[in-house]
Amino acid sequence: MSTKPNLRKLAVLAFGKSEAELEGAEPLDQFERLSSLQQQDAAPAVVQFQARGTMRPSSTGESDPWLHLAAQTRLKLVCQRCLAPMEERVSFERDFRFVESEARAEREDEDSEEDVLALSNDFDLLTLVEDELLMALPTSPMHAVCPTELMLRVADPDFLEANSKPNPFAVLASLKAKP
Repeated sequence: MSTKPNLRKLAVLAFGKSEAELEGAEPLDQFERLSSLQQQDAAPAVVQFQARGTMRPSSTGESDPWLHLAAQTRLKLVCQRCLAPMEERVSFERDFRFVESEARAEREDEDSEEDVLALSNDFDLLTLVEDELLMALPTSPMHAVCPTELMLRVADPDFLEANSKPNPFAVLASLKAKP
């Protein structure tokens, strides 16, 4: 009988060496930062994820553990054009290479195309999923076609009428001009 690994304390090296695979779904409320973006009246949502560990040769000749991670969810957000609620599918799929220290990860992350993270025996997989989903969010979520007609005018006629009164400073300027 195999036990489900603790997703908040994943042993990445063992996960990679065993070429393990994980698939699961967690309630959105487990992801505090992500769920704070969800509209209050939204139905309960889940975050689905898949993770696969592998070992791949590195430039030093040794093998580094890699993590292939994908996740997706649906969030009820506010359209930035019409301000009406909208559902947005958010997803990502990425590969992460793990190295033995934070210093090496920092050094190599600058020069490599893949994401490089420090190896840990208690790696928080769900925090990484949340981080990546947050980065995958659109900057300004908008409907493809808003459900209501938008009032897109340069000027409001009522505003122009309200400002058609004579400027009181113009009257003062005319007094100054008289000898």
